[in-house]
Amino acid sequence: MSSDGAGPAEIECWLTDMDGVLVHEGHALPGAADFLQRLVDRERRFLVLTNNSMFTPRDLRARLAASGLQVPEESLWTSALATAEFLSQQMPGGSAYVIGEAGLTTAIHEAGYTMTTSSPDYVVLGDTRTYSFEAITTAIRLIDGGARFIATNPDPTGPSAEGPLPATGAVAALITRATRREPYVVGKPNPMMFRSAMNRIQAHSETTAMVGDRMDTDVVAGIEAGLATTLVLTGSTRREDVDSYPYRPTRVCESIADVVDLV
Repeated sequence: MSSDGAGPAEIECWLTDMDGVLVHEGHALPGAADFLQRLVDRERRFLVLTNNSMFTPRDLRARLAASGLQVPEESLWTSALATAEFLSQQMPGGSAYVIGEAGLTTAIHEAGYTMTTSSPDYVVLGDTRTYSFEAITTAIRLIDGGARFIATNPDPTGPSAEGPLPATGAVAALITRATRREPYVVGKPNPMMFRSAMNRIQAHSETTAMVGDRMDTDVVAGIEAGLATTLVLTGSTRREDVDSYPYRPTRVCESIADVVDLV
């Protein structure tokens, strides 16, 4: 609320999920380009978020451009970047054994971390299309030896053209079963993902809104981070599902096209 009691503060900054909100299987969703253009036209600070830790911002910019959406690298925030920032704050200049793709290894390297299999401070698990039994075994042994266990996100599966693929959450469960150690998960639904994003664009929770397609990650994390929340129905959550949750978004819209006029 604004300090003069005149009602809700104007939204100055926007956080939006990517898959299910702006794109679906490589195609831009209706209204996505208009929404991004409105943010630029109104000079609103914004970030596009993804729990997927596989890709660098440069990769994601190119993938979005291929779908017809123009998003600059600096406007993309991934669970890999949030994880790297978390590690650098917790233990500056530390070391890690990392299972993941370039999005994660690059982010952790740029955060000043050393990659090692020799007594690392952390084992960091992220998304990859090629989880190797050897790498998982190494992670289990390092965690048993005292390394702290971090996962970029809790998503159990990821999409592919052939159907679901096991993702970070599923492999984390395997490692947890073997080590009896739960990971600390940085990505959504941890509200830290949104807080780190807000820090990136110098946003304040009272004047920031988020748009997502999942009640169990986007909306709950947005609520816990103190944001106005908009659920769009172009992704995982259906309208009839909303009432089954013990919390509610600020508003529900059919698609991102209905959010354009709110900017």
